[in-house]
Amino acid sequence: MTDDKTFFHQATMKICGSLDTDKVVRKCAGYLSAYIPLEGLMLSTYEPEKGAIRILALSATVSTAPWDKPIYLSAEAQAILAEMEQGVSLRRQAENDPIAHEFSHALGIAPFPTIVLHLKLDEKKLGVVIVFSTNENAFTDEHIRLMGLLHDPFAVAMANVLRHRELLRLKDLLADDNRYLQQELRYLSGDEIIGARYGLRNVMEMVRQVAPLASHVMLTGETGVGKEVIANAIHYTSSRRDGPLVKVNCGAFAENLLDSELFGHEKGAFTGAIRTKRGRFERAHGGTLFLDEVGELPAAAQVRLLRVLQDGLVERIGGLEPIEVDVRIIAATHRDLTKMVKDGSFREDLWFRLNVFPIHIPPLRQRKSDIPALVHHFIDRKLKNFNLYEHPVLAPGEIERLSTYAWPGNVRELGNMVERALIRHQSGGLNPPLCFDDLKTDSSDTSPPPLAEPPPNRLLTLTLDEVMRRHIEAVLRLTNGKIQGKDGAAAILNVHSSTLRSRMNKLGVSFGRRRVIQ
Repeated sequence: MTDDKTFFHQATMKICGSLDTDKVVRKCAGYLSAYIPLEGLMLSTYEPEKGAIRILALSATVSTAPWDKPIYLSAEAQAILAEMEQGVSLRRQAENDPIAHEFSHALGIAPFPTIVLHLKLDEKKLGVVIVFSTNENAFTDEHIRLMGLLHDPFAVAMANVLRHRELLRLKDLLADDNRYLQQELRYLSGDEIIGARYGLRNVMEMVRQVAPLASHVMLTGETGVGKEVIANAIHYTSSRRDGPLVKVNCGAFAENLLDSELFGHEKGAFTGAIRTKRGRFERAHGGTLFLDEVGELPAAAQVRLLRVLQDGLVERIGGLEPIEVDVRIIAATHRDLTKMVKDGSFREDLWFRLNVFPIHIPPLRQRKSDIPALVHHFIDRKLKNFNLYEHPVLAPGEIERLSTYAWPGNVRELGNMVERALIRHQSGGLNPPLCFDDLKTDSSDTSPPPLAEPPPNRLLTLTLDEVMRRHIEAVLRLTNGKIQGKDGAAAILNVHSSTLRSRMNKLGVSFGRRRVIQ
């Protein structure tokens, strides 16, 4: 006959050998059946906030109903369960026990005599282990004693299982939140970049060329032209779109913090490093890292970045082992890196590594044809932010005024100007036309002069398509972009709405939901 020590050791190996509760209960039932005449073994936990018992695993020779749902108890059964003594006990009169009766009814079996082992760890109730048999006289005091020996291994196993399930639940929540945030980012980015068919046509063609590849990209252009939005477009049209898009402004961190931000650090690597931190490169593994204002990188960070680009390895500050990363770099700057290389303030070898596929984004003053669509987009977006629903009408000649401005702040400046105009519009009485009164005061800049456009008295020099395009745009401004309906552009022009859209596509007049560069 096996002694208690051997019994405890062998049973513990079965109980604590896996986090798969079905496997554990199945093996335990098989082992314990040699010592206890059981016909079923069950592991369950109680959820007091729901007043329900949840079966974690069940192994039985008798047929039972599906048990994947919680078993809700009556108020009487809950009260008895709350006052039930801890430890191990034999419950013979199961048919008179509300808990056993409700439990058995949910499983579709008759109430059987049971040995109940209450599990407790660090004064916290975890659940119970139940063995049962159809034989009313199957269990003896010796069987109860043997089950009592297994309290600690069952309690440890139950605690591990519950923690493991909680980790899996949190992991699923995190994955779901990540999917939701990715969808929100794509929604906010819109379906199409404004200017993709006009002022940014060449830029978008280059985006389409490079996005499917793994090549690093360098985005150049003045502040406010929309480098970050182009980076979004490259990432979300690439094979890495399901991976992370991690962004870091290289000029936003002090030199002594940038290394930690990019490459991470180990616990205790420096004063204040109270825990291990993953850097942006590790977080971007399998996706894209957007390095904005890369020209601001200090010399030390440039050296470490060069190694990552060469070897695909990062080392945390204070770390001993290199970490392999698979990251695509999209760098952006408004500075002249070629000049910085000549001056020695930017490493030439790093410049060549980053400048694999350069894309220059033109300033707004060089793509004036995008201004009407941008203005309407900003109006729609700002109204939504302000929780306003009444779309203001633009004052006559405002688009022409905007088109003659040099826009030193580019699309970002245009967005700010639209927001200021809407703020003033809300206090201007009964639905006044929208005006950009501060346009003149903002025009004292040294930017290159705007591209000249034909004045009204030279309309005869325009092509027929150009005249039609301008007229359609003027009508669309009058209707605030509305095409269908009795007050839409199609009705004013006396054409069918589908005919008008077809003509707009042919002439390059944008309509519908657009994505903005800023």
